[in-house]
Amino acid sequence: MGMMFNPPHPGEVLADTVLRVMTVTAFAAQLKMTRAAVSRVIHGHAGISAEMALRLGDALGVSAESWIGMQADYDLWQAKKKHRVKVQRIKEAA
Repeated sequence: MGMMFNPPHPGEVLADTVLRVMTVTAFAAQLKMTRAAVSRVIHGHAGISAEMALRLGDALGVSAESWIGMQADYDLWQAKKKHRVKVQRIKEAA
């Protein structure tokens, strides 16, 4: 399966779902994280770490792998949009 077009940052998903029913402060308390750390993710200034993915999985019932996958899709999309150095494929030994 290919990567979707312009995947959202996982923080956008959290803002559109969780923040409709609770504040950032309450959500951070639920996750046992600082408000600043949760706010950075929600505003797209930080990514979902493995630890945060596990906590989100526990709190929301969505697997940690799903959160990591969303972050990876977003990161790859962003990287593909930027100019990057072309790297040649390694040739097999004869």
